[in-house]
Amino acid sequence: MNVEEPFELESQALGALPIVCHFLERMRLGALLERYLPPADARVALEPARAIGLLVRNLCVCHQPLYRLGEWASPLDPALLGLCAEEVELLSDDQVGRALDRLFCSDRASLLTELVLGVIAAFEVDCSQLHNDSTSITLHGAYRDADGHESAGQPTPAICHGHNKDHRPDLKQLLWILTVSADGALPLAYRLADGNLTDDQTHIETWEGLRALVGHAGFLYVADCKLCTREQMVHIDQRGGRFVTVLPRSRKEDGFLRDWVQTNTPEWSEAQRKNGKRGDDPDLVWWTASAPIPSTEGYRIIWVRSSAKIGRDAHARQQRIERGIKALGELAARLAGPKSRLRTRQAVEQAAASTLAQTGAERWIGFTVTETVQENYRQEKRGRPGNDTRYRKHTTTRFGLQFTVNAQTVAYDAHTDGCFPLITNDLKLADAELLAAYRYQPNLEKRHHQLKSVQDAAPVLLHSPERIDALFCCHFIALLCCALIERELRHAMARDNIEQLPLFPEQRACKQPTAARTLELFSNLTRHRLYSNRRHLKDFAPELTPLQAQVLELLGVPTATYNR
Repeated sequence: MNVEEPFELESQALGALPIVCHFLERMRLGALLERYLPPADARVALEPARAIGLLVRNLCVCHQPLYRLGEWASPLDPALLGLCAEEVELLSDDQVGRALDRLFCSDRASLLTELVLGVIAAFEVDCSQLHNDSTSITLHGAYRDADGHESAGQPTPAICHGHNKDHRPDLKQLLWILTVSADGALPLAYRLADGNLTDDQTHIETWEGLRALVGHAGFLYVADCKLCTREQMVHIDQRGGRFVTVLPRSRKEDGFLRDWVQTNTPEWSEAQRKNGKRGDDPDLVWWTASAPIPSTEGYRIIWVRSSAKIGRDAHARQQRIERGIKALGELAARLAGPKSRLRTRQAVEQAAASTLAQTGAERWIGFTVTETVQENYRQEKRGRPGNDTRYRKHTTTRFGLQFTVNAQTVAYDAHTDGCFPLITNDLKLADAELLAAYRYQPNLEKRHHQLKSVQDAAPVLLHSPERIDALFCCHFIALLCCALIERELRHAMARDNIEQLPLFPEQRACKQPTAARTLELFSNLTRHRLYSNRRHLKDFAPELTPLQAQVLELLGVPTATYNR
């Protein structure tokens, strides 16, 4: 009698991990972690370098809380996680948390410097133009112990209230400061600073760190208007650096230039032109012109005029005026009613001024408080009125509101719609080159978006400031890895004259693939292994679609990676 052999099929999910591992190997992350992380104590069963490596992989493909890392890792191939099968069972939030403690105690500055310098050399990253910006990382909780104290000889970031860029002033925060290259928006440096630190206090330390990283001061440093302070600009200029930023409206030079434009015509020259977002939209055009005066520090000022910004400025001003008129109309109606509590002229003026300030229309709308005295007579005593009844006169003061739009101020502002000034100490770059450098800044803001949305960095669910600091070090490494994947794919598409790839649902075209969309393409890949009586018989590698094989080829990832 023949007895059928029992067969068992084991499945291991691969997803996009082979791609992530390929790039982490090129970054030499595993070797650096093993060299820099201090040895674990007796309570740690999982080596810290391996735990941190797994955490970085998780942040690259799908961020999970620390307590769910074991659940996430169980169906995956352990080799792609840098672990063996027995170590997967050791995964827990306690083990990973202790690994974060070891990462905090390590020389993270040297680790990241060696990591970034290796990436610059291996991927031939152009560092001639660097962009800096910051964003707030919102946290939920009191965090009373996160006061900036030293731990293991290193400062910890102070978690406190500040100017929250997520529009949550009720919550405490940290400040995430990121610098990327203009070559693929690759993250090259970051700092996690105190939550109440303002942006105009960050650039000197950031620039000095970049100069040490790059090895020279000749790169072009691009930042927003918070860079435009005398101390920071002079510091960079005197040390041989170059910068370009926006001249803020609070500077006197901005007011002078806007007055000058009312009676003079700048010599505009077309600097950039691109197609509109839709087929029937007009072209987007940018013009530049040299300002008639330098800044008070003697730096060069360039006026920029954007065709798209002209419409946005006019629309924003009109909306504010309409909101201001509506709000003042509602206030006037309340004043005319019998239950108005504004009984003095000063109270009415304050209410009108506050209403305009809330709508942002105080510049274009003026108001006048009117006063009306109403007289009425009442009997001095109770009873039926007669010929001898005496009456007493009572007066009531009622306030009204009249408001008008200042057409002269509207016309003044409309004359410079779409205009903004750039300031720089670089005398060699053409106006169009400086504009192009500044217009790359939104690529850095996309990295902030990637950190908060794709990697789900905020809100932070940890309570230890040391572990939070170490976690954001992992976020930076994961952000760098994903940026490299995105950069390599886009460079390969340009090299092979491929305008688009059908990466979107329903095979819709994607002209600029992101790392998240690229990795999602491989999310369903699984390897199967056939066993008989616990004896391995055969492996069934995942079948790659033509699009998946094409993307792997463009990324330089061997297809054999999925067959191992």
